[in-house]
Amino acid sequence: MEEQNNKNLILAMVLSAAVMLVWFIFFPPPEPPAQTAVTGQTGTEAVVTAPAETSPTQPQTEADPVPEAPRLAIDTPKLSGSLSLRGGRIDDLSLKTYRESLDAGAPIVRLLSPVGEELSYYSVFGWLPGTGLDVTDVPDANTAWTTTAGATLTPDQPVTLRWENSKGLTFLREISVDEDFMFTVTDTVQNSSSAAVALQPYGIVARHGLPKLQNIFVVHEGAIQRTDGKLLETDYVDITELEVDAREGLPAEVTEATTDGWIGFTDHYWMTTLVPEQGKPFKSVLKYVPSAGIYQAEVRQPVVSVAAGASATSTIQFFAGAKEWATIRAYENEGGIAGFLDSIDWGWFYFLTKPIFAVLHWLNVHIGNMGIAIIALTFFLKFLVLPLAYKSYVSMARMKELQPEMEALKERTGDDRQKLQREMMQLYKDKKVNPAAGCLPILIQIPIFFALYKVIFVTIELRHAPFFGWLRDLSAPDPSSLYNFFGLLPWAAPPTGSVLHLIFIGILPILLGITMWLQQKLNPAPTDPVQASIFAWMPWVFMFMLGGFASGLVVYWITNNTITFMQQYLIMWSHGKRPDIFDNIRSAKAARVEAKAKPPAPPTPTPAKKGKK
Repeated sequence: MEEQNNKNLILAMVLSAAVMLVWFIFFPPPEPPAQTAVTGQTGTEAVVTAPAETSPTQPQTEADPVPEAPRLAIDTPKLSGSLSLRGGRIDDLSLKTYRESLDAGAPIVRLLSPVGEELSYYSVFGWLPGTGLDVTDVPDANTAWTTTAGATLTPDQPVTLRWENSKGLTFLREISVDEDFMFTVTDTVQNSSSAAVALQPYGIVARHGLPKLQNIFVVHEGAIQRTDGKLLETDYVDITELEVDAREGLPAEVTEATTDGWIGFTDHYWMTTLVPEQGKPFKSVLKYVPSAGIYQAEVRQPVVSVAAGASATSTIQFFAGAKEWATIRAYENEGGIAGFLDSIDWGWFYFLTKPIFAVLHWLNVHIGNMGIAIIALTFFLKFLVLPLAYKSYVSMARMKELQPEMEALKERTGDDRQKLQREMMQLYKDKKVNPAAGCLPILIQIPIFFALYKVIFVTIELRHAPFFGWLRDLSAPDPSSLYNFFGLLPWAAPPTGSVLHLIFIGILPILLGITMWLQQKLNPAPTDPVQASIFAWMPWVFMFMLGGFASGLVVYWITNNTITFMQQYLIMWSHGKRPDIFDNIRSAKAARVEAKAKPPAPPTPTPAKKGKK
């Protein structure tokens, strides 16, 4: 009875895992309800509420439509778009080097869009008024700036905006951009009045409505910030549930930083981030405006006092672009933005994902093909774990050598399972074989597999990265399909990710199943029939399970299986046993024939009950 319970437990665990995986593949978690996007010419503006250090103002939750205003073009090797002189806002930005899809003529990715368009997304900068000043005395999101006619913002040509109030204050804003994705906004105030003034500089990134989300647990989408070495990720739904700030009357969270940090919004591959001057105190703010559906990230720098006849300057950097590993690492190492590389979602296994991607990126730079780089990375990882794997393969080879003796034990002990287990344990002890050593390669491989899965899914370097032939995107599943016999039949394959595509798998998943089957045939078969049956089905179950995974991950798994097969084959050969992958098949077949031919055991007679006298 205990033996049967163990069998049932193993079978139940395997079936439960399979059901869960199939459920998540066919029935992914539903998307959260989307906030209504602000559209048309009645949109709302980003909300700015003066903090306690300055004179209080009422929260501005409704605003007039943004009037048409002159624009300055933005043109860099990686960016195109424009900034509006109405508020000096950066609100129109596209990424030249990235397209929405691999289809011919697909549009380039548009990151920022102005108020009035669907899902408006933009940045604004300004000053909060202090003592002696009114909100009309400082530039805000609707200020009409002036500049040199026909100016274009390029890496070699910054632009300067100018605005004067009626109280002797002149505001200058210089906006520059580098070759990649970083803007630098330098605000200067010149006080030509007869009295000192106090102001507080700020920067805002605002999103109108909930963006389209991937809703996959391995990547964070929402607000991201770093404060004095601590990284914090906040989902959009959590932003809406922030405690209401008593002074502002809005869901908001204010975090004070003393030395370094940044705040913004991150998508799967893109990001917008405000970076205040590092080494100085500032406040980062997360805010939500329920009446307008605006998600807002702010940086508030310390209040500055400007004496009569003096001037003051404040600088905020604004990153808007793709989360390229090399680019973001350069901003961290050379630009002094502490922890900026953590804006890429490396996950809980960051101690594995970071070095694995660093090696993969280096290989790709030198090889020029990400698919070959993945194969080379697999060889490198297998080399690192070779000493541990060698011991495991030697143990498995010796286990296979013991198969005849184990069969003899089974014959000798008959149906006495307990005696069989004792005899087998004694045999392992005498021969100095560890039966659990065969699990070691799997235990090593699982964390590496999950780390590489994370790397392939979250890093933009794998997005639309081609391999060979039909594999044009290693971050997407294999597009080939049995449905049209891999393109030989005159009808289209099911769409990638559909149920039919998961059933009619492609070439890579089939190769995966074959390599897993070959690798399995070098290992000794389990003595328990239930376990043997489960293990026999595992390659084909995995073949369908991983059919919907990124093709780059399947390339890694195929390569890993092939290397493991070759290593194990050579090690078994070196120990005097010529491997035969059909050994287990013939043994299993013979065992089934023998089991059928063997007459069933007679039923145990039930003792007769004694009758009453």
